[in-house]
Amino acid sequence: MVSFVHSSDLHLGKSFGTFPEDVRVRLQQARLESLTTLADIARTNGARHVLLAGDTFDKMTPAPKVIRGALNAMREAADVTWWVLPGNHDHVNATELWRTFTSDAPANVHALLRPEPVMLTDGVALLPAPPTERHPGRDLTDWFDDAATGDALRIGLAHGSIRGFSAEDGGASVLSFNRARDAGLAYLGLGDWHGQLQVSENTWYSGAPEADSFKHAMDPSALLVEVDGARVTVTPHPTSRLIWRASEVDLIGDEADLPLPPQDRARTLLKLTLTGRARPAVRRDLEAAFDHAAPDFLWAEAEFDGLDLVHETSDLDQIDRQGALRAAAEALVREADDQALSPEARATADAALSLLFTYAAEA
Repeated sequence: MVSFVHSSDLHLGKSFGTFPEDVRVRLQQARLESLTTLADIARTNGARHVLLAGDTFDKMTPAPKVIRGALNAMREAADVTWWVLPGNHDHVNATELWRTFTSDAPANVHALLRPEPVMLTDGVALLPAPPTERHPGRDLTDWFDDAATGDALRIGLAHGSIRGFSAEDGGASVLSFNRARDAGLAYLGLGDWHGQLQVSENTWYSGAPEADSFKHAMDPSALLVEVDGARVTVTPHPTSRLIWRASEVDLIGDEADLPLPPQDRARTLLKLTLTGRARPAVRRDLEAAFDHAAPDFLWAEAEFDGLDLVHETSDLDQIDRQGALRAAAEALVREADDQALSPEARATADAALSLLFTYAAEA
């Protein structure tokens, strides 16, 4: 029997340039700390190996501090053996990266830079398929079928897209769906898709240990893989230190509650999109509630542009009962409701009307 932890797509050194500096630092640190988490999962479950299926680094030229940080984290987990496959972001031809990595690597870290079998342990062969460029355009696992490994159990490790769905970064789908079967693999561990996915009984995308966007709904985890002869057991183990939550809220009537997570706010990135219709006072209360809660979160954003205003005479009275402001408000109502105008023009009128209500409330 052999057991190991399968993970991928750490993207160490990712810039997260759309976020404020303090948030970027937290996101980058969480990805580095995921190495410690993976080692803990292996150690707790009696696994001696961690297999990283590509894109350990976000780019071909990560800063020396990023490379050294990864190696130091692996060095500290000296009771775990690390097997690191290049991906399409950090492919084999990132020569300076892998020269530095291999020259500084401790004895428990192995870079899988060539498509040839290596012995994971006695009686267990690891077949790696390291990408040689960003989009190889061919199935780099095709050599698995005829690889000479004697009577050893065969484990495959590859990075790329499979099963006809789009790759994470738009690359071509080239890996064979049936590679594990055709090559006699006990398990095929894949990277590239950042969400966890079971392709077949013994072929899995591990997903990234930390999310990097709101794209995947499933909480990140790594896979504990246990192979006992023909029996393969795959068990997800949670890995994320940070939480990404995106919600779309469709408001009806006078609802005034936002779905704000009550717990773990300091480590949560929250994105709310509001749609539907609401009276100005309700929208104002929602915006105030969000503004009050936002500092509790690591990062929070709410999009109110899709929330249309319901215009009633009693609401206009809050602005003015007569005079120039009232006339302006009524004109904006007509524009916002005029289906002959473009959606952009109606939205502009709605936004201006919302500002009038805000000014009136603050007056």
